[in-house]
Amino acid sequence: MSDARKRRTGDLITFDVPAGYDAEERLDKYLAARVDTSRTKVQESIAAGAVTVNGESSEDGLKKSRPVEGGDEIRCRLLKPPPVGARPEPIPLDVAYEDEHLLVVCKPAGMVVHPGYGHRTGTLVNALLHHVGARPIQISAPSDELDAGALGLSTVGAVPRQEGNPAVRPGIVHRLDKGTTGLLVVAKTNAAHRDLARQFEERTTRRRYEALLWGAPEPAEGVFEGAIGRDPRDRKRMAVVPEEKGKAARTHYRVEERLAHTARAECKLETGRTHQIRVHAAEAGHPLLGDDKYGGARIRSGTNGRKRRAFFERLFDELGRPALHAASLGFRHPATGEEMDFTAETPDDLRRTWAELRRVEGR
Repeated sequence: MSDARKRRTGDLITFDVPAGYDAEERLDKYLAARVDTSRTKVQESIAAGAVTVNGESSEDGLKKSRPVEGGDEIRCRLLKPPPVGARPEPIPLDVAYEDEHLLVVCKPAGMVVHPGYGHRTGTLVNALLHHVGARPIQISAPSDELDAGALGLSTVGAVPRQEGNPAVRPGIVHRLDKGTTGLLVVAKTNAAHRDLARQFEERTTRRRYEALLWGAPEPAEGVFEGAIGRDPRDRKRMAVVPEEKGKAARTHYRVEERLAHTARAECKLETGRTHQIRVHAAEAGHPLLGDDKYGGARIRSGTNGRKRRAFFERLFDELGRPALHAASLGFRHPATGEEMDFTAETPDDLRRTWAELRRVEGR
């Protein structure tokens, strides 16, 4: 079923729902999947009368639970959240390397890289600001400027340049997903940031990941390839899309060990798109274990006996994230030109998960 036609005039967004639409989706869920904001913010906007369906708002009895129907015209002006900032927070950092130009840190599972509307505290940026002794950052307008020397972290791309972009990311050259553990390089100076960003763009960095998959790809060593862009059915997901609608992406993989229904693999990034390994693995039919966004937390055929199902449900509940770890990172030092390589040990949760799989799947 084709999705709604979306029109935008200033801060007003209009959706024309196709006549045959029959997904029986709630209004708040429908909008949250199609606009760049949280479901909570959508619900607040509906309650405040900032959303109308066929001209009716909350003042006329419109509810967040109203099913979206074919032929509906939905108009919304989403409430703007307060300005985003970043305060230093005394969060422990696992620092693998540091000098006056950069840091290499190992991010734990569950930590978001930078503040945004849904995550204002507890991020890697909050920890970095405390680590370098910086003052709080408050962003009141997209044009706000920051002084890298005074801050102690690079300011390239550190503040939003347009309305609706909430990210505050001083020092952040590249990112890892919230659930992914492992290595990140952080720039302290703008010169270091630009040089490192160029290396990522020119694909000269070296990034190796450890992944636990459903099943084992065939052949055992190869390349996942396919352009990646926003999933047209759910804007909060990424997907393999036609080349003209996404960015080229290549993931090299090698199966290190296989069991009855699962495998341990090494993945190397040639490109670095959002959710790249997760999307490519899922597209190949081998999603990451525990990845509920891309199908890796569903019990697969052949493992759905009562005892085996209970085992996997417990396993995924204890893991609580996609089974992915950024195990090594290599780059050229932006000031000295030295080639630098770092490794991060497999985290305990992935070790335990694989040990449990060996115990059960190896029988």
